[in-house]
Amino acid sequence: MRKVLLLLSVFTFLGASSLFAQDRVITGKVTSAEDGSPLPGVNVVIKGTTNGTVTDIDGNYKLSVPESGGTLVFSFIGLESQDIEIGNRSSIDAVMSSDIQQLSEVVVTALGVTREKASLGYATQDVEAEEVTKAKEQNFVNSLSGRVSGVQIKQNNNFGGSTNVVIRGNASITGSNQALFVVDGIPIDNRTGNDAYQTAGRYGYDYGNAASDINPEDIESINVLKGAAATALYGSRASNGAIVITTKKGESRKGLGISVSTGFTVGKIDKSTFVEYQDQYGAGYSNYYYGNDGGPFDDFYDVNGDGTPDLIVPTYEDASYGEKFDPNLNVYHWDSFVPESPNYGKAYPWLAAKNTPVSFFETAYTVNNSVSLTGGNDKNTFRLSYTNYSGSGVLPNSQVHKNTFGFNGSSQINDKLTASVGVNYVNNDVIGRNSTGYGDNIMANFRQWWETNVDVESLKDLYFQTRRNVTWNMYDAGGGDYDPIFWDNPYWTRFENYESDTRNRVFGNFVLKYDINDWLSLTGRATLDRYNEVREQRRAIGSVASEFGINKLDEQSGYQREDRAVSEINYDLFMTANKNLSPDLNLYAMLGFNIRQNSFESVLASTNGGLAIPRLYTLSNSLQENPFPVETLREKEVAGVYANVNLGYKDMLYLELTGRRDQSSALPVGNNVYFYPAASLSFVFSEVANASWLNFGKARINYAEVGGDTDAGNVYDYYLREPNFSGGVLTRARIYKNNPDLKPERSKSFEFGLEASMFNDRLSFDFAAYNTNTFDQIMTIEVSRATGYRYKTLNGGEVNNKGLEITLGGDIIRSQSGFNWKASLNWSKNVSKVIELVPGVENFVLGSYQGGVSLNATVGEPFGVIRGTGFQIDPASGKRVVNSSGYYIAVPDQIIGNPNPDWLGGLTNTLSYKGVSLSFLIDMSKGGDVYSLDMHYGQGTGIPVSTVGTNDLGNDWRLPVSQGGGIKLDGVKEDGTPNDIYARADYYGGVFYWGNSSRNPGELTVYDATYVKLREASLTYSLPKSLLGNAIQNVNLSIVGRNLWIMHKNVPYADPESGLGAGNAQGYLSGSYPTTRTVGFRVDIDF
Repeated sequence: MRKVLLLLSVFTFLGASSLFAQDRVITGKVTSAEDGSPLPGVNVVIKGTTNGTVTDIDGNYKLSVPESGGTLVFSFIGLESQDIEIGNRSSIDAVMSSDIQQLSEVVVTALGVTREKASLGYATQDVEAEEVTKAKEQNFVNSLSGRVSGVQIKQNNNFGGSTNVVIRGNASITGSNQALFVVDGIPIDNRTGNDAYQTAGRYGYDYGNAASDINPEDIESINVLKGAAATALYGSRASNGAIVITTKKGESRKGLGISVSTGFTVGKIDKSTFVEYQDQYGAGYSNYYYGNDGGPFDDFYDVNGDGTPDLIVPTYEDASYGEKFDPNLNVYHWDSFVPESPNYGKAYPWLAAKNTPVSFFETAYTVNNSVSLTGGNDKNTFRLSYTNYSGSGVLPNSQVHKNTFGFNGSSQINDKLTASVGVNYVNNDVIGRNSTGYGDNIMANFRQWWETNVDVESLKDLYFQTRRNVTWNMYDAGGGDYDPIFWDNPYWTRFENYESDTRNRVFGNFVLKYDINDWLSLTGRATLDRYNEVREQRRAIGSVASEFGINKLDEQSGYQREDRAVSEINYDLFMTANKNLSPDLNLYAMLGFNIRQNSFESVLASTNGGLAIPRLYTLSNSLQENPFPVETLREKEVAGVYANVNLGYKDMLYLELTGRRDQSSALPVGNNVYFYPAASLSFVFSEVANASWLNFGKARINYAEVGGDTDAGNVYDYYLREPNFSGGVLTRARIYKNNPDLKPERSKSFEFGLEASMFNDRLSFDFAAYNTNTFDQIMTIEVSRATGYRYKTLNGGEVNNKGLEITLGGDIIRSQSGFNWKASLNWSKNVSKVIELVPGVENFVLGSYQGGVSLNATVGEPFGVIRGTGFQIDPASGKRVVNSSGYYIAVPDQIIGNPNPDWLGGLTNTLSYKGVSLSFLIDMSKGGDVYSLDMHYGQGTGIPVSTVGTNDLGNDWRLPVSQGGGIKLDGVKEDGTPNDIYARADYYGGVFYWGNSSRNPGELTVYDATYVKLREASLTYSLPKSLLGNAIQNVNLSIVGRNLWIMHKNVPYADPESGLGAGNAQGYLSGSYPTTRTVGFRVDIDF
């Protein structure tokens, strides 16, 4: 600490000593000759001296000059330098031509500091704000997909669901691999908060990313910092990269600026991502399965009273492997036993349903309205905004309402002191998120366990007519038991067993900046991000019994509520210096302190044994005594000191050194202090290259180390409370053994890059290659139960990620007639490998799932591989081996898939002519695998069209083999000869029941996750200014679309991006929701 204070004193002394040379102050603004926009990062120097400064984010500068005047030199890489005589003026503005390197060459880096991109020795990539706002996505993060190389944006289709954002691969085995979001210097909590049952694919809700609270209408710019060297100043939490967002600010202007935006979209499901139902067979499990005279029908009851047993659909089943449809065959269906049904007491033809579950989905819509007020003068500026977003999903009773208020203000208190404040308030209300996974999930019902004879419109009519759980899936319709056995009426599920959640969030900052002199400043900043959330789940009386509540018991009704409070406070104090040490040597330096305080509080409570009064959802309405609530409090503090030095020589050679030292309360004393350095070197070779075609060229190289801590509560053991017994207080030990010897996680990364712009900026590229090792990971492994525990937290494990990134940009056509065609291409490839785990452990299970599969970290394999039963392969022919029944032979515990894509790509094209602009984005992912439980069970129960067909003999697959049916699988027999055996396909459990280890391996429902998508398209018309008058500045009319066309995919009946939600375990589909294709319009008006 003494050394740090000494350095600050030296900085202050140097700054104070220069004050004696000040005579008067020149101020001004530098703008672009092309569009009048402010130019930040421009060097302003008194000619012949080292006295100078740089313009701020708004293009403003101030500089002390001699009383005698002199000449100001304005310079910036790619811009034409200007020399302007000072004379007696106190204000000098400059307008600079920017035809080579425009505003994108100045970026906002770590801690919100504006830097000249040429001086950076690491990879960054900008995204224009318009690219993430035009389509009016509820979660703006989705709009980043395909736009940034090296960033995998995986958006599932859950209503209001989370988005997986991973930069340069998964590095942590059990920790978070999500990128850090930073808004105006405010680190944003981006957790999902989904519980263990949800992430394990059993049941529960995907509550989305908290970063979705960021209002895209307020975004000015986005800069993605990809490597550890770029994010070192943020500390360990940004080891996965950072997405740095700068919001719109006020500006000095005449009058009040008003911007109004409105947008409306409608959406329908993409039918290629939902089941295509077969229409040849109905309810049941085939004659073989039942073995009764009625075949797949019940023939035990006389329904019409004529003394003869009647044929009744087996309503207690949930499969479509029954009798072939026959319009001449009349049977009693499920609704024949519902008094309110027009079919009550009637037998009617045995036909496929006219309205399949496709008709269950509704038309989604969104409405987004935004208004902002901007104003200011040369001393004070402000921007005030309000956005209202509302919409519904494709599922009945799914709604979201979000209100966002934002304020940014700044004030130049005097020539040296500037204050700024930013405050954002977000209220987010959601009703009707969809359940996920295998449990109480309508999509699991529709995709895995359904009867193709059931008409969804009939279910809808009877629910709204009766408001009862009138289900197709009755225990025993013929015997008079009409209660649901496995599945509720889907409309009952959506309107009675619904969830709701409310989040109120405040995040903001307060900044004081004191300019000690022209090249030295001191900044103090405090930031806050806090939100309170209430999550409620309901199960109505009369529902199918399912796991519910704290005790996770099968209950037919119940109510659960969770209250959460999450907060993060950061205090920063840092000094920055930007000084020309000589005409050829520039110094940029930063020295600062940070204190971060994190808090997480939650109370989870539920009823027990069901509800006493129908439709009264309170904790006091419990049939039995409520279980102890689960109360959680976790607090953590990290104190850090950081420093950064960048030396630039002749705007050509830059050396940057960074270091940070953190002390974390979440680690044990003795191991809770960790230091991590970073160094980079960049060479702007275009400054010395004698090539007229080369506008800009730079080579860069960097090395960085990062240390990381863990969540609070992993060091020392603690106990859990149990209900009191006989007046005594009871506690019990946890099954997790904590570790007082934990040490920080570590990672080391190396990066090389090359970027250039040429041919008058018609072509540009950025190339990066990287290699990162993360080791000493903090992970929890299983231990012998003889220890008294099941799991222990320790250090161990190493994961390597290496890859390539390429970004290409070009003006394919740039004409004086006004027609322009710009294109950009992003491509990246990441290869991960688990180097080691802990001694004696070769495999770590990230998650075990229904269907006998798991996602794993296996030594020597890519991160997250899928394990399950695989094919037996004949070594001579390389073909799959079948057994004597014609089924593929299954080999247990094999690696059957790798969820990581081979490469990612995105292609953006923008064609413009005068006021008309057409833009479209093609998003691509090559390779990777996904396991589908939907196909595992769906084919076993005979639901999709892929389960019907004819064999090479011309006979129906579902006929008995003795009658010429069955399927001859491609492969060889155990003796190596070609397969000539027809496997049975005439009953549940036959050739289509993938995953049964005695027949077929789970590998048969692992699919290639490759996709090519027309992710977004927009057509914009900017009205000519001649039509607008004086009051209106701009009017833009846009037609927009998202997820318009899946041009190629291999996963049947689903979107390859679907999943349970964000997190480390990817590559598993269960009850996945279809993609929503949206189109709409947008109007933007500036006054």
